[in-house]
Amino acid sequence: MRYPRGMKFAAVAAVLAMALTACGGSDDDSTSSDSTTAASGETLKIGLAYDIGGRGDKSFNDAAAAGFDKAAKEFKLENKELAAKADEVDADKEARLKELADAGYNTIVAVGFAYANALKTVAPDYPDVKFQIIDDSSVTAENVSSYTFKENESAYLVGALAALSSKTGTVGFVGGVNNPLIQKFEAGFKAGATAAKPSIKVVSTYISQPPDFSGFAAPDKGKVAATGLYERGADVIYAAAGLSNNGVFEAAAAQKKWAIGTDSDQYLTAAAAVKPYIIGSALKGVDTAVYDFIKSVEEDKFKAGNTVLGLKEDGVGYVINNEQFKTYATQIDKFKADIISGKITVPDKL
Repeated sequence: MRYPRGMKFAAVAAVLAMALTACGGSDDDSTSSDSTTAASGETLKIGLAYDIGGRGDKSFNDAAAAGFDKAAKEFKLENKELAAKADEVDADKEARLKELADAGYNTIVAVGFAYANALKTVAPDYPDVKFQIIDDSSVTAENVSSYTFKENESAYLVGALAALSSKTGTVGFVGGVNNPLIQKFEAGFKAGATAAKPSIKVVSTYISQPPDFSGFAAPDKGKVAATGLYERGADVIYAAAGLSNNGVFEAAAAQKKWAIGTDSDQYLTAAAAVKPYIIGSALKGVDTAVYDFIKSVEEDKFKAGNTVLGLKEDGVGYVINNEQFKTYATQIDKFKADIISGKITVPDKL
């Protein structure tokens, strides 16, 4: 398979696959009792609060779990993870973060922008706890480290890949929830598709609308959404819908058309029956972000504030798994180089 030059996604993808296999894709809360002492002299205990879909979504949450597992193993850390519930509110997220902090977990990862309001409430009450939030930069407390990504850049690359791969002249986008973050994926995807093939038609749909976030964890609805786009003429669909991507892959297999995954190399964890219909994935280094955050605390190098990761920082990228489409890699890499150099500016809004 082809990965962007200089990226560490290949090695981390292997860790992701092993982590998923070892844990059986369970959403259950779990605890491990190893422990070590950080450079500061403090005994480090790490906690992770999942987004909807949890461990086993084969996408965003599993990427976070891979980085968490790697850090726990490498630094021999006592660790605990807590699952999210469907249809929960901010108070549920606050309770989850407090449960970890009250139990002595002093380094806590909040997976996903949905934790922003909860973290704004909880972080000031636990000044000695270091928090990380993924995909949000609005929490400005001195004990919070935020990591955000230029997902529009990787989406641009797979948009170009989709357009070049299409035989019908129509490609599709399935978003999990219609919010600004997922719209950023769509904006990049549309721009890349149009850049690669100006005549391309892009059709889009979202599985749910805020405040309903079930679109990230509804494979059955993902399958229905994708089927609708295939019936509208799309022969390649890019899905940014978390666990619901699995339904998109099922639709691709049923229609004998193509799909592109997101956040991690989804070909590696996809069911055997759908693998032949996955062209590749847009990649996002959530795993590396989680690992680097925990490592920074372990080494007493924690920094508050927001870290932004794009193509230039090797924080996002793409992979082509299907051999018949690897011929387009040279063109995709040219787009990548132009984005890194600043020749191409990728839109982040529709």
